[in-house]
Amino acid sequence: MSVIVPFRAIRPQKRFVEEVASYPYDIVSLKEARRTVKGNPRSFLHVVRSEVDLPSGVDAHDDMVYKTAKENLDRLLNEGILFQESQPCFYIYRQKAGEHEQYGIVVGVSIYEYESGHIKKHELTMANKKADRTKHIDVVNAHTGPVLLIYKAGDSIDRMVEKIINARPDCDFIADDGISHTVWVVDDKKDIEELKDEFLKVDSLYIADGHHRVASAAAVAGIRRGKNPNHKGDEEYNNMMVVLFPHNQLKIMDYNRVIKDLNGLNEKEFLSKVGEKFLVVDNFGGRPPGRLHEFGMYLGGRWYKLKAKEGSYDKNDIVGTLDVSILQDNLLKPVLGIDDPGSDGRIDFIGGTAGMEKLEELVKSGEFVVAFSLYPSSVTQMMDIADAGKVMPPKSTWFEPKLRSGLFVHLLE
Repeated sequence: MSVIVPFRAIRPQKRFVEEVASYPYDIVSLKEARRTVKGNPRSFLHVVRSEVDLPSGVDAHDDMVYKTAKENLDRLLNEGILFQESQPCFYIYRQKAGEHEQYGIVVGVSIYEYESGHIKKHELTMANKKADRTKHIDVVNAHTGPVLLIYKAGDSIDRMVEKIINARPDCDFIADDGISHTVWVVDDKKDIEELKDEFLKVDSLYIADGHHRVASAAAVAGIRRGKNPNHKGDEEYNNMMVVLFPHNQLKIMDYNRVIKDLNGLNEKEFLSKVGEKFLVVDNFGGRPPGRLHEFGMYLGGRWYKLKAKEGSYDKNDIVGTLDVSILQDNLLKPVLGIDDPGSDGRIDFIGGTAGMEKLEELVKSGEFVVAFSLYPSSVTQMMDIADAGKVMPPKSTWFEPKLRSGLFVHLLE
């Protein structure tokens, strides 16, 4: 049973929506964010990356960062760039990239469902990132970026969404990356109740993107419960803002790796060690692998194809059979000495949208020595691991297209 609730979202006025909508805080560097907001005081990056309005050198976790984010949200509201709905609503949020379309339902879900394990996770969170988001949510008094959740697709919910999108959308625009974003407001009480009833039939929800935001939302809810002597359980801080997508509409892209050195080995020694657990094929023209358990490797100006040898991984291990695990366990850790890819400064991660050219560019620049392209994990693999109560290795999934920030904001009170 999945309980969803409508909420009074803060949203951009129609005429400002393109200027407001921004990338999420965690996929743009400060340099990129400063460039993006130049000449655009309405960009929501002023809220989710408020460092853009502070002098260079200010620590990303300085109190001024969070204070400025709160001030910027208030400014956008006071200037009429943003407004708050007069009544609780649901929303349909469509994203279209080329021929791919996905339809999400923007709702509130209870923090209690996450704390009870009903909303399932597939990765661990890092303490510093959780602390940052916790403070941001608490000081700004809002969830400023939606969490991406998945539910197992069902015909009845699909039909309801199809009916709602037959109406004229509230806003529709194409962002600078060519991805279109369309929003329908669901304010009809009958539609709201029918959607709520249908999700009561959904057994579980799965976090796809936003583990730190969920953990932080739960932390803030805990703080506020402790401070509220009249806590009842129905306060807004007990809910978080999510976008629910059916599992068969989302796609996971490859999440590739680049490494700064060969751990003291020369190329010949390195290739020899790689060959202990992988079949190595020179002059790999494909670059991205075409199937599971195969990898592309760019080294010394040429591409190689790596194929995991039989017996190099446990076929019965639901996590160990992931390609990110095979690469980590058989190459990155034993050969390159990268024990913890989540914290080791010698490794970086490149989302699939950047393409193979980006991997080549980084190696040719001299900043990195070798790059690996991976076959993407599947949504089914991700859900199976979450159902088993296990977690995927760091940087296992890259979802595209990314949800834009600023289209929906959820106030905690």
